[in-house]
Amino acid sequence: MNNQCLFCGIVAGSVPHVKVAEDETTYAFMDINPGSNGHLLVIPKRHSKDLFEISPEDLAAVTLAAQRIAKSAVEVFEADGINLLNCCGADAWQTVFHFHLHVIPRYIDKTKDRLVLPWQPGTLGDPDLIETLGSKLATSLDRQLSTTMES
Repeated sequence: MNNQCLFCGIVAGSVPHVKVAEDETTYAFMDINPGSNGHLLVIPKRHSKDLFEISPEDLAAVTLAAQRIAKSAVEVFEADGINLLNCCGADAWQTVFHFHLHVIPRYIDKTKDRLVLPWQPGTLGDPDLIETLGSKLATSLDRQLSTTMES
């Protein structure tokens, strides 16, 4: 637990919230700034700042809990779809620095859904840039894998 962390305070019960689910490792609660009706967050109980800091075990537990909750949310809220969203770093819109997955029900009925896309899917990118960036990332991942195997 981090005494300065809002989400750690929620897990500890010292911050008011609407709890949705809890297990040994994870905690889920409704988002107080929802992008759609039923928007909630799933977090690890153990504090980790972001995607880069969370343990593989906690990440797996949060993801599996989010999947279970998302299935139920679609049914209960009669949603038309679901977004799972993680923001890692202030420039990627992270505002609370405790790893969390947003589970955001999506609706055709826009009175229930206030989210809009920040980019236009279906707009093709520069193929040369895509190739260059993909190659750089693949090379880096190959290096990581070979370093791991040598250890």
